[in-house]
Amino acid sequence: MKRFFQPIGKDGSSKKPSLSKEDGGENTDQVSEEEKKKEPLKFLTWNANSFLIRVKNNWPEFTKFVSDLDPDVIAVQEVRMPAAGSKGAPKNHGELKDDTSSSREEKKILMRALSRPPFGNYRVWWSLADSKYAGTALFVKKCFQPKKVSFSLDQKASKHEPEGRVILAEFESFRLLNTYVPNNGWKDEETSFQRRRKWDKRMLEFVVQSSDKPLIWCGDLNVSHEEIDVSHPEFFSAAKHNGYVPPNKEDCGQPGFTLAERRRFGGILKECVKPFGNLDPLHLQF
Repeated sequence: MKRFFQPIGKDGSSKKPSLSKEDGGENTDQVSEEEKKKEPLKFLTWNANSFLIRVKNNWPEFTKFVSDLDPDVIAVQEVRMPAAGSKGAPKNHGELKDDTSSSREEKKILMRALSRPPFGNYRVWWSLADSKYAGTALFVKKCFQPKKVSFSLDQKASKHEPEGRVILAEFESFRLLNTYVPNNGWKDEETSFQRRRKWDKRMLEFVVQSSDKPLIWCGDLNVSHEEIDVSHPEFFSAAKHNGYVPPNKEDCGQPGFTLAERRRFGGILKECVKPFGNLDPLHLQF
């Protein structure tokens, strides 16, 4: 029989009995916070506007910010790193380009930065465009591996959304969606209004079809839903580009603040559970 009781010292004090590792016990003092958590609880989202430029110019500040905040998940938009694959060949949108001397050097710079603390504690997924445009990345602490990661709104793991605009991670009790939403643009063209209408329609369908689990939707959503979300609502509502006035009045104004976009976004939010603004829609908190 093992002895688990500690003798009382001369001053009358005694230590709390504990099992040693040999006895099958567990030293709870050495269990990290990450080990106590079963799933991610702290999230950071950031539009980097070129990840490589941030590594070159702002990396010490961002490294300190991440170290201090210690997020479980980091969602990045506008990575602006091209996908792997030579010119004219099919691209691997989940890998960084490295088939030229310049792309190899850029990848080397980026991966060297990500190998250092605290980023070495994360696994990273990429969804990249064919060129230095758009793109997203998702960093998840290695102790919180998702059940599934996909790269399109239809949740097919092998398919990437055009321009790398989506990374979807499914955990046991929730889904996390990182998006870089297409800008609405100024005209009723295929690459502007029409593209955004199609995106919003697909996003609504995705939210409705994914209602079996809570959804954390983060990223650059390229929309300001209510007047309280902008500094000068009247100015943005009346904004024009080179004097052009869209045929539909609801499409007029600054991209991201047109009535059409705000209405469609409101329809999507109605399908979501507890959007942040509903907690106190009149409370200014940025």
